Formats: sequence, structure tokens, C-alpha cells
Amino acid sequence: MPRPPVLCRPAVVLLAALLPGAVLAEPAGAPQNVPPEGFTALFNGQDLSGWFGLDGRFNGQGLITLGKEAREKLQREGLASVTQHWKVEQGELVNDGAGLYLTTDQDYGDIELWIDCKIQPKGDSGIYLRGTPQVQIWDTTEAGGQWQHGADKGSGCLWNNKQAGNRALVLADRPPGEWNRFHIRMIGPRTTVHLNDQLVVDDIPLENYWDRTVPLPARGPIQLQTHGGETRFRNIFVREIPAEEANAHLQAVAADGFEPVFNGRDFDGWIGATDSYEIQDGILRCKSGTGGVLLTGKTYGDFAVRFEFRLPPGGNNGLAIRAPLEGNPAYEGLEIQILEDSAEKYADLKDWQVHGSVYGLAPARRGFLRPVGQWNVEEVVVQGSRVTVCVNGTTINDVDLQELPARDGQEHPGRTRPEGHLGFLGHGDPVEFRNIRVKLL
Repeated sequence: MPRPPVLCRPAVVLLAALLPGAVLAEPAGAPQNVPPEGFTALFNGQDLSGWFGLDGRFNGQGLITLGKEAREKLQREGLASVTQHWKVEQGELVNDGAGLYLTTDQDYGDIELWIDCKIQPKGDSGIYLRGTPQVQIWDTTEAGGQWQHGADKGSGCLWNNKQAGNRALVLADRPPGEWNRFHIRMIGPRTTVHLNDQLVVDDIPLENYWDRTVPLPARGPIQLQTHGGETRFRNIFVREIPAEEANAHLQAVAADGFEPVFNGRDFDGWIGATDSYEIQDGILRCKSGTGGVLLTGKTYGDFAVRFEFRLPPGGNNGLAIRAPLEGNPAYEGLEIQILEDSAEKYADLKDWQVHGSVYGLAPARRGFLRPVGQWNVEEVVVQGSRVTVCVNGTTINDVDLQELPARDGQEHPGRTRPEGHLGFLGHGDPVEFRNIRVKLL
């Protein structure tokens, strides 16, 4: 089997891994389970260090909500019983087809993952990402008996998805009894899978199987499923994708039609509180202790805006949508909250005040901001009375404001405004912005 490329720069590793033929040939007798530069081996080839067993009926995402003591207890119990069906044999991780799912002690968010897998005839398994099913592994032959479920289309698909990605783009499997190599990239929920160097899932969001009404969590464990028949794994390597690299990918997704509205040098095309903002190295920053309304000179009706922002501790700003030149944009237009909502001083926030909320109207889901000091990518789509907010690849708000009652007890005439200015609403904190682009819809 070929091995992952050994490259120094993470961005180059990711790009090279996605190019046809980029995976280098492995010399005969090369050691297994030795990670390439920049990666960590999740399986050391000798024992189950770093893993524990979890009942397949347990929502793997539920680990996130457990307290430290409860989680450690679950891990101890799972490690004690996992050896009934899992073992290490000649540098290979072997499951007999039954028992607990092998689960990483550590949670992961944006990752690049390599896994070698070998199944037997009629074999069936899967790779859970963030405790969620799954990248499918199965016998794709007719004799495997799973064609009625789509096995003839191939492994690597996001089989439990309802919307997209639940069938592989191509059949890339080697026959049962031979090793297959998976390369998985996950940024936000967006998942790309290569199987034996062939693209089988192309940047499709992995759906939250456990509750499809809420987004996939930002972090969770990697799990190896037991589903009948012997399955073997080796060369399990992970690299956590840094924010800058993840953001570059998210900015490039479906970028056609987006045009810059901030040139990174001056306030050309902007009006309002220009004295309250400063520009340095392509970054627009609200001056500490100041604020005010900074707007585009142009007005927009239906549009998408995509930008990056960086929050200081407790940082607070807002994105003005369809704002008029007079009055409070949060009411006469719309305000999308830009807020470091995990700060202690915001412990008593209303749900309609958290980051990504339509202020006073529609609460967003929490828990998808990057750590303070890192850049985030956000996209807001406004079409008619519908507003969608996506941060770091995850949709955290998707609401039709037409009949939505106000949650703050205030009048919000801006919800019916068909057009207005776009901009930022400073609240005294040095929140930073860059790469601000708009696409007309």
C-alpha cells in the first residue's frame, strides 16, 4: 500500500493529498503505523493506548456533555471490556465483528485523517467522525449481500446522510481481503473522502444522525464501528487542521460571484463612523473604546456576505443588514450578533443575543466559534425574509423572519425592509474584520 506524503507545510500536505497520484509509493518492508510529518498516530501498532470501548447504542456526541469524572469513568469501564473483541496482531488492530466501538480518548474538530482498513467477505464497518455515523466500509460485491442498501456504489460514502453524500461518487474498493486506504478531510461538518486515491465524497456536510434538527458538534471522538465480520485497521494518522488553513478552504467554497467590498487599504466605498475604525495590514478594526455604525455606500437587497472576523476576549460587534442611514440598524434594519458569547461577563445572555443571532428576533446555536484570538469565517445569506448564518462551515441560524414574533419585546420594522446598507456596528471592542465579500442573489 502507498503511504501518506511526508511534507512539511500543512497546507501543502492537504493539497497534495487531494491530487491524483499524490500518495507516494511505499517501499517494500516499510514500517507500518509510523506517521508522516505533521501527523499523530492514533494507533501505535502495539496496544490500545489512546482508545476505549463505547457501546454502539450510546450517542458518541453525548461524550461532549459529560463531566470530566463521568467521562473518565466511562472510559475506564470501556477500556476494561473492549479487549473481549479487539486485539493487536502483528501491528494490526483487529476486531472480530462484535463488541464495543473503539473510541478515541480525545475529541477532534477539523482534521485530516488516514486509515487503512481490510474487511472479509460480507464484512461491514464504518468510521464515525465526531461520534457520528459514518464513513461507510463494506463488501461491495453482490455476494456481500448489501446491494439493496447501496453497497454496489462503493465504500467511503456518508451512508447515514439524508440530503447528500450517502452514495459514493465512484466504486473505488479493492476486493475483500485486501487493504483499502481512506483519506478523510473534515472542516466544520464539510467532509471529503478519498478511497484508494479516488474521490468518493466531495466536500459534503456530515449530518447529525443523532438529532438532525441541530448542527453537528464542532468536536467529538473518532470511532471504529463493529458490525459483523472481522475488520482490521492500521496506519491511523490524524492531523488537526489549523484555523488559517480551514478558513482558506471555507472562503474558497463556491466563491464564484463574490466581490470584495473592502479593499484592505482605505475606506473607499464606506460611509459613517470611519473615525471609529482603523485599517492595518488589510484588517479593518474597531478602535477600542469607540463604536458607531460603519456602512457600505451601496445598498443590497438579496445577497450573501462572506467575511473573516477575530474577537478579543469578550469582544462585541454586529453585522448590519439592510440598514437605513437613520435610526438604530438593529431595529430599523437587522443586526447579526458578532460576540464572544462564552465570556464570563456574558453569562446571563438572552438566547437572541448569542453570536449569529438575529438580534432580538432569532437565536443561533452556540459552540462553533474558534478560540479567542483565532480568525473565524462567517457567511450570511439574506433572501426575502429568510436569513441564514453559517460560521466556520456550520449553519447556526436559518430562519424566516416573516411571521416570527420579537423576543425582546421591541418593534422590528427592519424585518420587512427589502433593501439597505451592509456594515458593522461597533460596541467599543477591537473586533477585527478582513476579506469582506458580497455576492448578489
